[in-house]
Amino acid sequence: MNFALILFLLLVATGLITALDRYVLRKRRAADARVPWWIEYPVSFFPVILIVFLLRSFLVEPFKIPSGSMLPTLLVGDFILVNKYTYGIRLPVVNIKLVDVSEPKRGEVMVFRYPEDPSLDYIKRIVGVPGDVLTYRDKQLYVNDEQVPIAPDGTYSYVESGLNFISAQRLTEKLNEHSHSILVQADVPPVQLSGVRQFPFRNNCVYNEQGFTCKVPPGHYFMMGDNRDSSSDSRYWGFVPDRNIVGKAFMIWWNFDEFKRIGKFIQ
Repeated sequence: MNFALILFLLLVATGLITALDRYVLRKRRAADARVPWWIEYPVSFFPVILIVFLLRSFLVEPFKIPSGSMLPTLLVGDFILVNKYTYGIRLPVVNIKLVDVSEPKRGEVMVFRYPEDPSLDYIKRIVGVPGDVLTYRDKQLYVNDEQVPIAPDGTYSYVESGLNFISAQRLTEKLNEHSHSILVQADVPPVQLSGVRQFPFRNNCVYNEQGFTCKVPPGHYFMMGDNRDSSSDSRYWGFVPDRNIVGKAFMIWWNFDEFKRIGKFIQ
């Protein structure tokens, strides 16, 4: 469901009825006449819909985390806020950039429209920006031939869908100035080769049993989940074009199960 489109259509419909009533119908009604319901309700809801539309389109938008692909940074059930203007002001619904503000940087957590189905919103971490050459070999990430620093940080256990108990190694990874936790499972290969699909600029990547090497094309980004071995990401479905960017995730605003996560900023 394209909520942005539905909200836009509601805004247009209530706005037209409000304008019609103000400039035409109100003048024809008797002063003591009852306002018809089909005018009263749209006129009442128009300011609310307008405020929600502007906030959601240009300032912040809420999202709910549906999967464990970003563990341990984001938990299933986290409600997060996404900054809509950090990566540029975009025209609502069609997502065309109007004003440049700043470019996405490695290490930031970004919400974007899934390239294979733009009606779906995905959230992953940026590991490659345009022009980068990425290598992921034996669970170690390299950017432009430089090894991304990692350090052991104990273990992390969780229950996956289907009641599978997972125990993973927790590592601290540093991408640019962003220091964050990732999870790796020793018995899972760096890439499930059978899951790699054909995608635009597929010839920019070379895969083998140890991992892959990809060169990020202009205007695109390479995304990976922090839960490296339980994430459907750019390794499998390719690069994210700039036009698919929604915004930068920056804060957890609610979690029904863990109140202590409320107000936590996303690293």
